[in-house]
Amino acid sequence: MKITVLLLVAGLGLISCDNENTLKQEKNMEPSNKDKVVALLKSIETGATEPVSYINPNKYIQHNLAVADGLAGFGELLQQLPPNSAKVNTVRSFQDGNYVFTQTDYNFFGPKIGFDIFRFEDGKIVEHWDNLQETPSKPNPSGHTMIDGTIDVKDLEKTEANKALVRNFVDDILVNSKMDKLAGYFDGDNYIQHNPNIPDKVSGLGATLQALAEQGISIKYNKIHQVLGQGNFVLVVSEGYFGNDYDAFYDLFRVENGKIAEHWDVIEKILPKEQWKNNNGKF
Repeated sequence: MKITVLLLVAGLGLISCDNENTLKQEKNMEPSNKDKVVALLKSIETGATEPVSYINPNKYIQHNLAVADGLAGFGELLQQLPPNSAKVNTVRSFQDGNYVFTQTDYNFFGPKIGFDIFRFEDGKIVEHWDNLQETPSKPNPSGHTMIDGTIDVKDLEKTEANKALVRNFVDDILVNSKMDKLAGYFDGDNYIQHNPNIPDKVSGLGATLQALAEQGISIKYNKIHQVLGQGNFVLVVSEGYFGNDYDAFYDLFRVENGKIAEHWDVIEKILPKEQWKNNNGKF
């Protein structure tokens, strides 16, 4: 009996020791790049200083043209915020190799919806791109906001195929206007739309484009700059024109069974070069 008790106690001691070691390992575990980005964005709201350490202080290339380059430019921007005014709710976050891209509901010098892209080297953020659009006051014609909808990431094994599909869609339809290929990218008329001015369904998209054309307003994508994806979500970064405005287009697509099923976007006018606070360019 004494031996059994001793063995039991020793066993509990080993279990306790193993649990303690596991907790230490978890505590010391490096957060993922995706977690680092979400924490950094949230720190804009909370004022937490630790997430700033995720940025490489010697190399931080800034593509937001309204912000000066480097870590100092990021700090200067935060100092301009009115106290306790910022709100940050990152709704979707994704990772593609050394890139993390997010979709966030901001109150940042006013309510905005934004996409952010961060590039990592050796676990540190070294480059940042973003696109911001003022949050509309009401849902779109189908009752959707710019940020609601599906959030679940799946089909990781289909990431590259989905990226190729979406790139081809943007290239065929939005860059080269091959409208005869439009139907092939969708499952019939099924299509969920989060653009604030366009209703659901492929027919809704077509009707909106036709109405704009009748007003002399065209949407023309000139060039694709980045295609990033994780599983069933793909983000395409492009430049072009919406009417007379020279714009950056960030389009997030959800793919289901090899067809485009859902779309979110942010369109931002590109500042004229004389107003740039860095020389890195928007893309």
